[in-house]
Amino acid sequence: MTATHETDEVRVAQIGEYQVITRPPRSDLVALVEIAAQVAQVPLATINLITDTHQHQIATAGFDAAVCTREDSMCNAVLHEPAPVILEDASKDPRFADNPFVTGEIGEVRFYATHQLRTPAGVVIGTLCVFDTEPRTITDDQEHALKALADRVVDLLELELRTRELSASVQRLEEVQTELRRSNEQLGAFAGQVSHDLRNPLTAVTMALRMLSDEIADGEEEREPGLQYLLARAISGAGRMQSLIDDLLAFARLGGELQRRPVDLDATMREVAEDLTTALEGATLVVDPLPVVTGDPVQLRAVLQNLVANAAKFARPGEKAHITVCAHQRAGKWRIEVVDRGIGVPAEQRSRVFQPLARVDESVEGSGIGLTTCRRIVEAHGGRIGLDESPYGGTTAWFELPAAG
Repeated sequence: MTATHETDEVRVAQIGEYQVITRPPRSDLVALVEIAAQVAQVPLATINLITDTHQHQIATAGFDAAVCTREDSMCNAVLHEPAPVILEDASKDPRFADNPFVTGEIGEVRFYATHQLRTPAGVVIGTLCVFDTEPRTITDDQEHALKALADRVVDLLELELRTRELSASVQRLEEVQTELRRSNEQLGAFAGQVSHDLRNPLTAVTMALRMLSDEIADGEEEREPGLQYLLARAISGAGRMQSLIDDLLAFARLGGELQRRPVDLDATMREVAEDLTTALEGATLVVDPLPVVTGDPVQLRAVLQNLVANAAKFARPGEKAHITVCAHQRAGKWRIEVVDRGIGVPAEQRSRVFQPLARVDESVEGSGIGLTTCRRIVEAHGGRIGLDESPYGGTTAWFELPAAG
C-alpha cells in the first residue's frame, strides 16, 4: 500500500467519524462559512471535505453545495501545501489554468484562497475556501482571520464528535446501571430463596441433633461415650453453616439501594453494643462521642457491628478485648475508627481481607464475608474503608463518610 493510499484511508476514516457528508448542512458550519465570505469580502465560500474519490461541499455561502470528483477539485491540487494558498487570479496559475472550475465548464473562479482543515491528530481532511469570479487581493489581517476560521471549522467538527461520543458513553453507562440494578435484584432474590431453602432443612437437622443430644445426656452417654462429642461437633458445624448462610445473604442484599437519612452514630453504637452483649462479655468497650452522618441507618449499623465484632473476636490469646470507637473530622469527611489491642493484621494482608471469603486467621470462626460487606456498604455511601496498625499493636479498622451538610 502506498503512502498516498494510507493517507487517503486515514482521511476517509476521520471524515466518516465526523458524519457530515451524508447529512444536511449544519447551521453552525453554514454560519461560519458565511463569516469567512464576509471577512474576505467575497461572494462565495465553502467548506470542502476531500475523500479518496470526491470533494464534498458540506457548507456553502453564495451558491448551492455540490459534490464533484476529486480530479476536478481545485483544493485537491493544493491539499498537500503546508501553507494557505492565495491567488489573485487562478487562471494565471498553471495548476488551475485547465481546471473546470476556472475554464467555465463548472465555474469561472478567479480570486482563490484556501486554508487546510487539520484535525488535532494532524490529518488534513479538506479546506476552507473563499473565492470570487473577479480578480482581487486580501490583506494580511484578512488572511489571518481566515486561518483562524479554518481552525474553528475543525473545532466545531470535533465538538460535535466528542458530544456524540459522550452521549453514547452516557447511554452505555445508563444501560450498564440498569443491568446492574436488575442483576442486584436477581441476586437478592436468589440469595433470599437459597437462604430460605437452606435454612429450613438446616433448622430441622440442628433440632434433631439437639434432641438426640438431650436424650444421650439423660443416660445414654455411658453406653456411647463418644457420641455426645460427635453430636456437639455436628451441632457446632450446623451453627457455623447457619452463620455462613446469614453472612452470604447480608452480602447479597447490603450495599445496594440506600435509604439516606441522618444517622446518629452514637445511638447506633449503643444498639450495636447491646446486640453484641455476648461477644463483648468481659471486654472493655470505650465509645467516644460519634457524629451524625447522612446514610442508610441499617447498613451503617451493619458496618459498625462487623468491625466491633471483629475487634472482640481477634483478641490476644488469654486476654480480654479492649476496644475504642472514636471519630475525627477532616477534609469534609468523618473518619470512624474501631481500635483494638488484639493480634493485628499483617500489612500485606490488609487489602486482601476485604475480598470475599478471605480470612487471615483460620483458627477464629468466621465466613470471610463481613469485611467485604462493609466495603460494599461504605463505597455505596461514597466513602472508603481500610485497616491500619493500632498504637497498641492491634488493628485500627476505619471508614470514612462524607460529613453531613
